[in-house]
Amino acid sequence: METTLPYAGADSSFRALAGVAEGFGRFAVGGAHGPLHHVTSLSDEGPGSLREACHKKEPLWIVFEISGTIHLSSYLNVSSHKTIDGRGQRIKLTGKGLRLKECENIIICNLEFEGGRGDDVDGHDKTMLIGADPTHIDDRCIRVTIHHCFFDGTRQRHPRLRFGKVHLYNNYTRNWGVYAICASVEAQIYSQCNIYEAGQKKKAFEFYAEKQIRRKQDQVRRGLALKWSSTMPIERSHWRTHVSSSEFYPNWTMEPASDSLKHILQPELVGNLFQDQLNNVMFLLLHDLFINLF
Repeated sequence: METTLPYAGADSSFRALAGVAEGFGRFAVGGAHGPLHHVTSLSDEGPGSLREACHKKEPLWIVFEISGTIHLSSYLNVSSHKTIDGRGQRIKLTGKGLRLKECENIIICNLEFEGGRGDDVDGHDKTMLIGADPTHIDDRCIRVTIHHCFFDGTRQRHPRLRFGKVHLYNNYTRNWGVYAICASVEAQIYSQCNIYEAGQKKKAFEFYAEKQIRRKQDQVRRGLALKWSSTMPIERSHWRTHVSSSEFYPNWTMEPASDSLKHILQPELVGNLFQDQLNNVMFLLLHDLFINLF
């Protein structure tokens, strides 16, 4: 059977994407209840810009009439009930990147991110941090699904996790510089049919023995997770620590970890040639957050 990227049938309608998502973010509708809003400028700000659209308070399904690179000189804060839909164009974001804070119901689809700088992204060094601090015990509510992502030459954090629950499947990570995935205090990860292709660094999984600190009670508790180091150039992973996604959602579409999957996730084979970036499909849930990156 031919391997394909998910949600191909949703391309016939912009808003069809909101109803077919898998994972923890499957109920997000983004801006489906608002009008289409057209981005007509690649400027960082001003009329027709992406920043102008993201700052609006009403629900919007944001689409692009042009292709190109948007350099963000400051964080772009995305307000609630937004879809940023890059399908049909090639949109690359450089500079500071997006900030999703105190917002809900977000869909981000078919964007490229390169060389971002921020608290959880540092160029192509620190790619994705889920659970920012061992004192943030409220982050136990975090639920994240990451699938069909391509991480190429990014050094670490694909992702790094504290407290929350993460489901990883059908991702392709290669040539990392420190480790591929890291777990620390109370992290729970369910990993299925992922491909890890090592370069000089062979360690795919890392565990940091942090302490969880309860500020009010002044109590300390150590987190538990798994450390696994690989010396194989390609690993097909089935890694589980204390969580199964079937406890939270019944179905997800998953391919075997194969050369066919590896090839279809590489952007140069689907018309998006770039390096040192994260790419393809990522689905997260933080108050109904659904992110799809191609």
